[in-house]
Amino acid sequence: MTRTVFDKLQKMCRTFSFVSSGAAAGPRLHNKQLYKFSYTAEVLLDKAKGSKEGGAGYKISSEVNINLVWRDPSSKDDQLIQLISNVRIDHVSPRSGKKNILQGSTVDSILGKNKLAALTKPFLVHLKNGKTKAFYSYWTEPAVIKNLKRGLASLLQFQLQTGKVVENDISGRCTVQYQAAKDQITRTKILDTCKTSETGFTTHSKVLGVGRKSSSVTVFTLEDGFIRSAVAEETHSLAVNARRSTAAKVVSRQTLVKTGKEAGPLEVAGKDVASVVKSVDGKLAAVGIVAEKVKSKCKGCPTLFEHWQAEQKQLEPASLSKASAPRSFLALIQSIRKASKDEILKVLKSASKTSLPQVVDAVTSSQTPESLDAMIEFLNFTDAKGLVLQERFLYACGFASHPNERMLHDISKGKIGSEEIKESVVIIMGALVHKLCLKGGCNLPTVVQVKKMILEGPDSTKVESEVQVYLLALKNSLLPEAIPIFTKYAESEVGSYNTIALTALQRYDVSLLTSEVKRTVNRIYHQTQRIYEKNVRVAAADVILSSNPSYMEVKNLLLSIGNLPHEMNKYMLSKIQDNLRFQLPASKVIRQALKDMVSHNYDRFSKVGSSSAFSGFMARSGDLTSTYSLDILYSGSGILRRSNMNIYGASKDAMLHGLQVAIEAQGLESLIAATPDEGEEDLESFAGMSALLFDVQLRPVTFFKGYSDLMAKMFSMTGDPMNVVKGLILLTDHSEVLQLQSGLKANAEFQGGLAIDISGGMEISLWYRESKTSVNNRYVVTGNVTVDMDFLRAGMEVSFETEASLDFITTVQFSEYPFLVCMQMDKATFPVREYLTKYEHVPSGKSSQLRKQRRLIVSGSEFPLHQENSNMCKRVFDSKYGWI
Repeated sequence: MTRTVFDKLQKMCRTFSFVSSGAAAGPRLHNKQLYKFSYTAEVLLDKAKGSKEGGAGYKISSEVNINLVWRDPSSKDDQLIQLISNVRIDHVSPRSGKKNILQGSTVDSILGKNKLAALTKPFLVHLKNGKTKAFYSYWTEPAVIKNLKRGLASLLQFQLQTGKVVENDISGRCTVQYQAAKDQITRTKILDTCKTSETGFTTHSKVLGVGRKSSSVTVFTLEDGFIRSAVAEETHSLAVNARRSTAAKVVSRQTLVKTGKEAGPLEVAGKDVASVVKSVDGKLAAVGIVAEKVKSKCKGCPTLFEHWQAEQKQLEPASLSKASAPRSFLALIQSIRKASKDEILKVLKSASKTSLPQVVDAVTSSQTPESLDAMIEFLNFTDAKGLVLQERFLYACGFASHPNERMLHDISKGKIGSEEIKESVVIIMGALVHKLCLKGGCNLPTVVQVKKMILEGPDSTKVESEVQVYLLALKNSLLPEAIPIFTKYAESEVGSYNTIALTALQRYDVSLLTSEVKRTVNRIYHQTQRIYEKNVRVAAADVILSSNPSYMEVKNLLLSIGNLPHEMNKYMLSKIQDNLRFQLPASKVIRQALKDMVSHNYDRFSKVGSSSAFSGFMARSGDLTSTYSLDILYSGSGILRRSNMNIYGASKDAMLHGLQVAIEAQGLESLIAATPDEGEEDLESFAGMSALLFDVQLRPVTFFKGYSDLMAKMFSMTGDPMNVVKGLILLTDHSEVLQLQSGLKANAEFQGGLAIDISGGMEISLWYRESKTSVNNRYVVTGNVTVDMDFLRAGMEVSFETEASLDFITTVQFSEYPFLVCMQMDKATFPVREYLTKYEHVPSGKSSQLRKQRRLIVSGSEFPLHQENSNMCKRVFDSKYGWI
């Protein structure tokens, strides 16, 4: 190294050393100076894009005096400062007349003497290198007052160098980015990184969840080493992912502007901060800069029992067809979450027999320790007659938005009197395992124990119904460890095992499906080792097409068409065409395979039959895309073998399997003396329905089983609709505390409730058979954001509600051969209503409220299916009603 270069490096080092030791790290105050500031902290609640009438909220203003109390002789950046303020409270937006609820009020009347006195008491802040090391106030002060002081103290914290650091302030421990320029510092707090003790919860599904975008930026201008002005703005925008117009915005602003400077007190002598604080005021204590929890007390609010008495009519069965039912359901949940176990039991015991199932839905959905204790005590699982309430409880557990380990533990213990409930318990345990694993709880003791039970379950018994239940539980759990089990049972000699295993494999992420899984499903479809039922083979084809099939896999599927049973030929052809038409994931490789004329020729693509596969859009918007698929497979004799209706929702790159209703029938050829298809000669007569709702597989139901049961239904001329699932479901459940830098705190609650009724049945006569699946929904989402300072309350509620129904009808007429089959999927006209409410309230009882609403009508429609179905429906109904 040359001498010149060495000299330059030494000079740079000396310069760096001088800057490091002499330059200020953060704000510095001068001795014997009193800095005078004007300070405002305000919060505004409004629609995401704002509104003409302005938002709800308030503004706290004060004059603040700041002076240096003590400085470490060895470090100019180690300072203890004192702040004193007075207070004024105003509306955040201009108000006039009756809307100005603060008119005629004084700060004393709003705050009360004790809080006002506490707010005007001085407090101390220990700043070291520009960062808050300690905040000194009085333990006896109300938490809400200390938080306001912490908000002001947090505004004094900054550094003079550009860079990213982790620091503590009222928001918690946060990552902060500083950008330094001449006499100006910009501080950007990355709010998603802030760690606080107040954690909320949210729905596990992004489609049903709530999205939040937050920002916090403070701009400091400096003068003579200290703050000339500081302007902070923090924004939180929350919106329901599936309908982003249901949204709210919280804006918090702080402004600190220097108004003057005058002679102030001298520094206090002392060796360290602790001794100086004690000499200033022995009652001052280091209470921490991070915000304290503030418990708001609701004065005059009804008790849970009083709330229940007001809402119970809306939860009677006659009201479940109205949107008011889920709205009352959501309101009741909020009350239950604040109630004790005894209060909850009082409501359960007083509810009428007809409203009790809905109360069970609400109590279970509340998901508090008190509500779970009340349910376990109220329900007697040893009583086999309590099936309806017990199953409602279990389903509500399965749909739980944020279950915990204790819920899984409590439903997995104890004696159970009903076989159906035993089955439901195991199936729902699988759903809870999945949700707990999504939250990182896969290694919790109870989860580990239940995982072991359901993973070992299928091989632990020879009873067919028990094996099915364990497989359904594993299907709900989506455990990667279950994939080898499903692969094994997919090739079982029991058809029901095959179907469950294959439909379960289709739910997994493609990346988890190994080459062994793919070889297995191809063996099943092509029957290389044994003969399978048609519905098993088409389930295998569904797995192949949905798991990134290779060119050869698709080519072999195409080559099989023409060599399959009659109706299966038509189904596979329809499945290929649906993939191409609807641009499903396998469509690209299918197009490549179709360039080979051996695969793509008239003989293969001219197959006829009644079976079909069709996908379409139910709704498309910038928020949510909803699709449906309807697959129908018939036996060679024209009898329904399997129908499978699916509804999916996609939002924000997330997918939700909203609904699956599968109707399966077998062994009905004896009715018309027809010959069963290959591999189905010895099947017992059976018809049943299986439902998957919001990613949760439910316990299947049976329409009839066995020849005698079939004939009883046959000669009774009709089968009453059987309920698959009915009740109130908490779909969206989002709760969080937004600790604002100003010291104010906003509580955000978004809940979505669904009243749903899925029923199915088969009407049977000598001339036609008709199966009908009916889905009726009443859906309400409410979002409530409040800022409650105990002495002043402001809030905004946004909500929407819909009332929709969907009917899926399959009519099979036997007056012609081949039989005439007509499928219909109808959506009735339904309303969508949106509401917006803003409110403000003061302790004197004065309040103001603004309420707006908008109503839309969504036209009904019949969802399109393939053209052949339309032609056949015309023939069915011309013939059916020609008898009249």
